Amino acid sequence: MLKVGLTGGIGAGKSEVSRLLVECGAVLIDADRIAREVVAPGTPGLAAVVETFGEGVLAPDGSLDRPKLGSLVFADPEKLAALNAIVHPLVGARSRELESAAAEDSVVVHDVPLLAENGLAPLYDLVVVVDVAPETQLDRLVRLRGMTEEDARARMAAQATREKRLEIADIVVDNDVPLDALRRRVREVWADLTRRAHAAHEQTEHTQE
Repeated sequence: MLKVGLTGGIGAGKSEVSRLLVECGAVLIDADRIAREVVAPGTPGLAAVVETFGEGVLAPDGSLDRPKLGSLVFADPEKLAALNAIVHPLVGARSRELESAAAEDSVVVHDVPLLAENGLAPLYDLVVVVDVAPETQLDRLVRLRGMTEEDARARMAAQATREKRLEIADIVVDNDVPLDALRRRVREVWADLTRRAHAAHEQTEHTQE
């Protein structure tokens, strides 16, 4: 099994890269999706969030009002750290469960938005960073996600710098390109990942003999 950490700044197009890797055959473990699951109504995660931030972060139906919570934490490092302390251990535990269910020769891609911020690179065999210029991030957040420029800049500022992400990258996927070029690059990356996975699997089998 090859454990790959996939990350990139908000608006970098990491979700598109993960989708293309799944098309190639990767097993995807999406930290954002799991983060939503662990704070679903009725979970201990949601109870802990409400205890920390108050019932004002709940929507009328009792689910987590993610935009409201986001507006509280992204401009306040202490509150963001408090939220991460609740959610990250739950996400980590669920991710390990899903990983253990994958086949031994799989390429398991962990889609982790805050990989650089939380010093998680050592957990993976290698790290793939989806990279774009900050101007591209800002344009996508405002034009495609409907954020105000102020909100978009705040979200970007709450994350690691582009330089910090690139420091931990074993493979960089440039997403300041047309979709066809991105698809070609992802296929190249996939070929590299599968070679590494097969080599690791053969090494494991040889060691066990």
